[in-house]
Amino acid sequence: MTDPVQILWTPAGTAMPSLGSRALVDVHDGDTPSIKMPVRMLSVDTPETTADTAEQAERVDKEFKQLAAWIREGIAPLSDDLAEFLLPKIETGHAGSLQFAQGTAAAAFNTENIKKRLAEGRKPGKERSIFIRTADAQFDDNNRLLAYLAPNYSKKELADLPREKRPTFNLDLIAEGWAAPFIIYPSIPGELDLPLLLRAADKAVKGKKAIWKDPKTLLAYEYRAIEKLHDVTKKKAEGQEWEPGEAFSWRTRYCVDMRNRELHGPEDYFRVPPIYRLWLWPQDVKEALGQLNLTPSRRLAGADSRAR
Repeated sequence: MTDPVQILWTPAGTAMPSLGSRALVDVHDGDTPSIKMPVRMLSVDTPETTADTAEQAERVDKEFKQLAAWIREGIAPLSDDLAEFLLPKIETGHAGSLQFAQGTAAAAFNTENIKKRLAEGRKPGKERSIFIRTADAQFDDNNRLLAYLAPNYSKKELADLPREKRPTFNLDLIAEGWAAPFIIYPSIPGELDLPLLLRAADKAVKGKKAIWKDPKTLLAYEYRAIEKLHDVTKKKAEGQEWEPGEAFSWRTRYCVDMRNRELHGPEDYFRVPPIYRLWLWPQDVKEALGQLNLTPSRRLAGADSRAR
């Protein structure tokens, strides 16, 4: 029998889902196994490939076009202004296919870019290891590690190379136009890194690189929201009743204009240019108002609001 102890503690932490039998890489010593786990790259959002195949993407094309018709009929639960902004993007008949093609290309770029940069200046078979830096929130709702990734440089290299010459893989995606900035409070890049991200994004947008080439592009977070809006609207179109709160479950995040710290509601994000959007979860709004000294927009404060 053990002796009684007088310590009572409830640890904080996150329970990770099973990573599968292939997650174990090796065991270095008894208490140091190496595992593989998914990483969600911070501050970037690349187009989705959740359609899996070009054929499934065509199904999304039809669903989005149907949603556009429902919006014009006044069935969909979104504001008139947001509807006007989104309709040209979703009634093209190829919104899903465009997203899938862009997502496939973005994944190919990221794969090749990581391989190339890890091998730069190294002998074959002696590639650099990967540097990983987490932010304030370490895991997302899908239990993926939230991190910035980059080649791992020596102290001497870090001293000699300016920040612009050793970008993260996250920043590479922004610079080449394969990702939209997707900064979510409180994981905001630091005072040296945020200007780099904004400049890279601005050049990509103005240069019409990759996803920015087509003005009908749905940014990945828009695409995900539209998928949810379709399902919500379909339920109403089929005569079913919404559960409490379901009508607006497709959009949740608030948006801050980083240029003037103005806080916009979930359906007014489009009023802020993509590179200056800072996103807030509803539960973080109260804290962020004080921490960032935010000012609610007139519409959010109840003035000049129009909705269906």
